[in-house]
Amino acid sequence: MSAREAILRAALRVIGEQGVAGLTNRRIVAEAGVSLGSLTYHFPSQTELLRQAMLLFAEEETKKLTELAETQRTDGISVEQAALAVEQVLAGMTFTTDDIAPLELYLQAGRDLGLRDATQRCFAAYDELATTILAALGVPEPRQLAGPVVALIAGLQLRRLATGEAPSASTALTMLIHGSGG
Repeated sequence: MSAREAILRAALRVIGEQGVAGLTNRRIVAEAGVSLGSLTYHFPSQTELLRQAMLLFAEEETKKLTELAETQRTDGISVEQAALAVEQVLAGMTFTTDDIAPLELYLQAGRDLGLRDATQRCFAAYDELATTILAALGVPEPRQLAGPVVALIAGLQLRRLATGEAPSASTALTMLIHGSGG
């Protein structure tokens, strides 16, 4: 792993454990096992570090979810089966520091406009994935429904993280999709 990648992964771990407010150069270099000079060479500002960490997460998340979508698409599943698969994925999430870090970065993008392009790219990837799955399921106007589907899933994840429980994702997704005329 390169020093740059080690720094990005360390930043995500620190953000997941301490939040963006706990992200200090000393913590990052200690976690990454690199020098302070290496950190400032690769990332001249904290905004750039956060932006690149968000993009790394988005790239890896998109790849993972695209692979999942491809396996589901080849199985010829129904809307209800797809919704149940999403619920199973959500239920299997343990909300480790790796899972919490992106949520912290999304919130930070509300405070720091320099992060908005990275978070917009991340959500665009989620929307594209949702559009692909909805189209494969034969849902009419999948692009229009993708944003609400992504918002529903993100909201359910946030609710589960904050309360420890969430309503049925499969029921909510099925109702949203069928309510759209699908």
